[in-house]
Amino acid sequence: MVDWDLVRKLIQVIKEEEISGLAVEENGVKYEVHRNANGAIMTNFPAVPPPTSAAAPASTPTESEEEGLAAITSPMVGTFYSASSPESPPFVEPGHEVEPGKIVCIVEAMKLFNEIESEIKGKVIKVLVENGQPVEYGQKLILIKKA
Repeated sequence: MVDWDLVRKLIQVIKEEEISGLAVEENGVKYEVHRNANGAIMTNFPAVPPPTSAAAPASTPTESEEEGLAAITSPMVGTFYSASSPESPPFVEPGHEVEPGKIVCIVEAMKLFNEIESEIKGKVIKVLVENGQPVEYGQKLILIKKA
């Protein structure tokens, strides 16, 4: 379970102390909060699925009908962003190669920008969501042909 009070406190510390970031681990959950190059505050912590959801685990690639394709899914309800700012190039586009740990998009939820990383190695086939579009938990965001 995400401790939202702790997240708010961490964001407040970043703002008040004008530091670039910090990481805290509490009850086995690691919370990371930092500023990006544009000054926006970014967070990274495990997403918590809705209590009644029976969907696939958060941001776990799911097998597509076609052999060798996997989908990166949204770990939360929010707004999809393909780049870190409107002026920046997209994190990935069709044809780009990705490795585990590569940031492929951002999902904003409650004014917190969550970087979504690839968990597989492969080639981006299609970005299924338009920039700025709302997304649901478990929604497919990006199709990747596994290497």
